[in-house]
Amino acid sequence: MVIVITGIIASMVAVFIKTPVDAYFDSARRAELTDSADTALRRIGRDVRLALPNSVRPHGTGVAAIEFLQTTAGGRYDADAAETCFTTGCSGITAFGGLTPVATAIAVNSDRLVIYSQYNNEGNDCIAATNPSAYCGHNAPIITAAALTFANTIFAPPGGSPGRRFQVVSGPVSYVCAGVGVDANGNGTGTLRRYWGYPLSAVQAVPPVGGNNALLAEHLNGCGFTYQAGGSERYALVGINIQLTQSNETVSLYHEVHVNNIP
Repeated sequence: MVIVITGIIASMVAVFIKTPVDAYFDSARRAELTDSADTALRRIGRDVRLALPNSVRPHGTGVAAIEFLQTTAGGRYDADAAETCFTTGCSGITAFGGLTPVATAIAVNSDRLVIYSQYNNEGNDCIAATNPSAYCGHNAPIITAAALTFANTIFAPPGGSPGRRFQVVSGPVSYVCAGVGVDANGNGTGTLRRYWGYPLSAVQAVPPVGGNNALLAEHLNGCGFTYQAGGSERYALVGINIQLTQSNETVSLYHEVHVNNIP
């Protein structure tokens, strides 16, 4: 009799306990998904803010991907000292106040010195690895923190940057969503990866060929990137949407990143 009564009481208690226990695990799952999505959005936003002006381009064929050239340093140059660069050619420029950040951020003979990157995301010369309207050549060894030397060349366009700005670019970076969907168990099947260290290409490859990649998020059920240029095209807005699903629990986050396109 005692065993029967104890079993009845335990069954009644289990009915009342099951709901709060399930709610706890659901809440923990949602928190984990939200944290994963938020970390991915913040990482993408931090990289996009370091993008070379006018180099951001989302993929245009429905594939959720975005690419840009990432800067490692920059500053303003002495226009008087660089005047010959835009007429007869020169082998270096001098930066006011040094580089931001320091010169050690530059990989010699690998990173690119960029002046006046003015094209929009559909035809950026530096992405295409050409330089008819912006200088995107490789830099030579650094003499001091305030001076960059390179092979003798004449900068284009004539006159250089109106704002006397320059950037140092380490190379292209891509974020690509792949395999987005939901399986039979209610789990997202997609992944979000970051690609870097691959060669420049005029045509955006998804995913990029060569280089390195790292997993940023998984369990993706939705992913998208948008690029909206401002009226003056001096500023733009990148929209990032990520949707994660696990055990039929879905979390969606949206983030917008301001892009400075002033060359």
